[in-house]
Amino acid sequence: MSTLAHTMMTAARSADSGLATPGELDRYPYAETPGTDRAPVWDGGDPELGRVGRRTAGSRGRGLHGQLVQQLGQMIVSGDLGADRPLVPEEIGQRFEVSRTVVRESLRVLEAKGLVSARPNVGTRVRPVSDWNLLDPDIIEWRAYGPQRDDQRRELSELRWTIEPLAARLAAGHGREDVQQRLTDMVEIMGHALGQGDALTFARADNEFHSLLIQVAGNRMLEHLSGIVSAALQVSGGPVTGCERPTEASLAHHARIADALAGGDGAAAEAAMRQLLTVHPEVERVVPAPREH
Repeated sequence: MSTLAHTMMTAARSADSGLATPGELDRYPYAETPGTDRAPVWDGGDPELGRVGRRTAGSRGRGLHGQLVQQLGQMIVSGDLGADRPLVPEEIGQRFEVSRTVVRESLRVLEAKGLVSARPNVGTRVRPVSDWNLLDPDIIEWRAYGPQRDDQRRELSELRWTIEPLAARLAAGHGREDVQQRLTDMVEIMGHALGQGDALTFARADNEFHSLLIQVAGNRMLEHLSGIVSAALQVSGGPVTGCERPTEASLAHHARIADALAGGDGAAAEAAMRQLLTVHPEVERVVPAPREH
């Protein structure tokens, strides 16, 4: 029995097929039309921005240091801290009520991401977008929830069209039984989650399915891009891919991919992946929709 048939038989059907997607995290309220020549927005807006210790939703469990990285990173990406804007550690420490050590370590993280630069006699300043590491998972997330959300999601969709069909074709040639079993397990978990209306479990299994597939493609450079796909799945919104929400169609495409990999059929795996990555209207100009045969 194929993975698809097994999954469809074991997954209980939810009464409501329009399953809700997980809610967005509590985030910094981006301005829709950020300016580039005004002073840093340290005051006003959300009163809870006063102390980063209160902003735990986006901290990923990294404490004050991680929360400050989130806050400053989001403000830079949103445009509230525009290019070449000076960042004075003392002001940041006072505004967010954190120590100089926390501020210093946070700025180092942002510098590693290309968002800021620190130079002697010049201080720390925000760098232009052209200097950012746009493949960094944090920056992907911040862009996806800021004013650049539409461009970010379109670009992620285009990038996935480049990465994942090829990864599916390559993965079919490796035939590792443990990996194949894990992929099948993820499809079954997704099927069960679909029947239970558990969007969070579905999303987690979906994420592992795609990350694992890329990691076993046998191409180390592709493997390094698995984090991009993972970030894309976490921040996706709108009709970009078939992974946006738990549906029977999405489950069926994942099952077909797993079946093709189990059979060592790279062409079928690639075709099934392209079917899963439903074309976004903006992507269609770049990557045509797969033809039905």
